[in-house]
Amino acid sequence: MFDIPIPAFLDPVLSTFREAPLAIRLAMIFIIVAVLVTLLAYFSILRSRFLGYQRRKRLDYLLPKIDNLIIDEIMAHPEVAAGTPASQIQLNLDGFQELPLHKKWARQATTNRIIHFRRNVRGNAGHLLRNLYIQLELNKDTMKQMKSPKWARKVRALTEFIDMDIPVADVTILPLTNSRNRELRAAARHAYIKLSKNEPFKFFDVVTDPLLMWDQVELFRIITTTEDISIPNFARWVTYSSNKSVVSFCLKLIVHYNQLPAVPAVIKLLDTKDHYLRADAINCLGKLKAPDVEDRLVSMYSSQPLQCQIEILKAVGRISSGRQVDFLKQEFLHSTNFDLRKAAAKSLVRNDQAARGVVQELLETANRENLLILKHCMNPLIKY
Repeated sequence: MFDIPIPAFLDPVLSTFREAPLAIRLAMIFIIVAVLVTLLAYFSILRSRFLGYQRRKRLDYLLPKIDNLIIDEIMAHPEVAAGTPASQIQLNLDGFQELPLHKKWARQATTNRIIHFRRNVRGNAGHLLRNLYIQLELNKDTMKQMKSPKWARKVRALTEFIDMDIPVADVTILPLTNSRNRELRAAARHAYIKLSKNEPFKFFDVVTDPLLMWDQVELFRIITTTEDISIPNFARWVTYSSNKSVVSFCLKLIVHYNQLPAVPAVIKLLDTKDHYLRADAINCLGKLKAPDVEDRLVSMYSSQPLQCQIEILKAVGRISSGRQVDFLKQEFLHSTNFDLRKAAAKSLVRNDQAARGVVQELLETANRENLLILKHCMNPLIKY
């Protein structure tokens, strides 16, 4: 079809190739492909190193200028030292306009330095850095990253919005809280709690996947360390959420914020068929020290699985009403399970006033193993 001119010096090579056996031909093709791939790999490495060198060279020149401008115009601003509110301070952007902010890499470098300074300052200086970020319209670049199909860019954008305290519409973040990508999902939930001014826990209503233990640890840290966050009554999700992991997590938050009005909602969970969730509810009631539920816990004890029985014994010890000393003594003496005996012993020790005589009696009459358990539980350094 097409006659491709072949240089004359390749004629001997082609002639040899045509006359060679099939195995030799395949070997020659493999060698040629391997050489080409190797050359391509070397070219890619050299290109990457060259671009990296150029990037470092540009940043080595630009970053000191950005830092000096931020220090001069923000950190060392006389009105900041005088305590003037950030909203009343007029920023001088002339120096920043001289930077090559028309280039994407320069804008990202400027954003990174502003965020770096803001993470290390508070008060008026922090507010001024936020104003600078907005006046240079760097937030528009971050919003463009939010629309990227790449999850890593969305995570970076969410992190920047959190650092700069830039509000984002709920319709933008809320769908990301159910993302299949774990990193994006965690970043979106973090951002929603930090940035939502109305209902920072609304994503509890729409979350479909289970909250993994690490997700719960991160969310707990974020919620309990976020300043000026509006804390709702978590009984709402305990009552209505169909996601068991959300209910379990809300029980932990109820304990942390000591939400006693949520006790009736937690008591209803004692009838749930999920014994793991039931154990969490018993744990919550014990830590809230709800005395009205103690008799019910004891009455349901014999019909519960091991995990729930342990939590009931612990709850009785935390409530420490003194009414269930005989029950605890019986479990300590007659239970065949080591964990149950240990929990009963610790609860007896916690009922110090009412159970002091019983504990002393057990110290004198208990067998060797029970005596070791009891002395272990009497150690005040052991957390219960």
